[in-house]
Amino acid sequence: MATIKEVAREAGVSVGTVSMVLNHADYGSAAIRAKVEAAVAKMHYVPSEIGRNLSLQRTQMVGIIVPTVAHPFFAELVEGLEESLFHLGYKTMLCCTQKKENAEHTFVTMLKRRTMDGIIMGAHSLDVSLYENLNRPVLAFDRYLSDNIPIVHCDHQLGGQLAAEAFLQHDCHHIVQIAGAQIVRTPAHGYHQACNEVMQAHGAQTDLVSLPWNEFSFAGALQLAREIFTRYPDVDGILGADMSIAACLQVAGERGIRVPEALRLVAYDGTFMTQTGSQPLTAVRQPIEELAELAAAKMVHMITGEQDTLPWVLPPHLLPGRTC
Repeated sequence: MATIKEVAREAGVSVGTVSMVLNHADYGSAAIRAKVEAAVAKMHYVPSEIGRNLSLQRTQMVGIIVPTVAHPFFAELVEGLEESLFHLGYKTMLCCTQKKENAEHTFVTMLKRRTMDGIIMGAHSLDVSLYENLNRPVLAFDRYLSDNIPIVHCDHQLGGQLAAEAFLQHDCHHIVQIAGAQIVRTPAHGYHQACNEVMQAHGAQTDLVSLPWNEFSFAGALQLAREIFTRYPDVDGILGADMSIAACLQVAGERGIRVPEALRLVAYDGTFMTQTGSQPLTAVRQPIEELAELAAAKMVHMITGEQDTLPWVLPPHLLPGRTC
């Protein structure tokens, strides 16, 4: 394999000139560029990516931090982020924090040491002090980290209103909402607040129950669903993330509660799992693919220093199903 020195000798220029031509599209005269490009082609020279990145002070690597990819929402999100970043010329490094101590600290340290160009942070970790005074590209996904870190998220206020309207069409009187841990600061709490306000304005009773912190398993969702039916025997509508509503549908079947005749269920996220099985879930669909594309584009603009006019918030829509 040819070296950059051999390419420079063939082209009759310095090593530095070869490097500048390869790394900067506007460097040098047309004649110089033609000589270097001809030598590269003749000698089948492949530039060192490590060397190129060092010269540009970039790694073309973005870290993605999420709790787990075993959960449908995060699985779809990570897939969308990886694909979008790839098409923008970046590779991804994934960190799942749920069962790893100090994994997030490791990623932040890598960012400080410039072994990655930026981080898209979507985990539910509580120690956000990691991101204070971090003068490197960090983008939050549906998380409040600090006043200086921007957030990409869905319009959860609209999402909560869409869910409430679905319940009100069927004259529901007692809604239970299944929320994530309230100690996590996230815009997603907004859909519960919005749904609660609309339902109470129409005279409905509303109750909120929360999953434990970092609980994303179906077993945990089933346990909470059974507690809800025991604690609220007159419930006629339940709103929660896809997995929680799938668990409620299963427990309702076990107890002989007919859905949607006696109980209306609305899932929030609208991932692929809501459309599987014999009874697809009615869902408020977050535009996960579009949110991932938006977050990837925003991250690249932060890395390169480019300004953009892209939005930070995208609207959801109601996905028809057979549970409401």
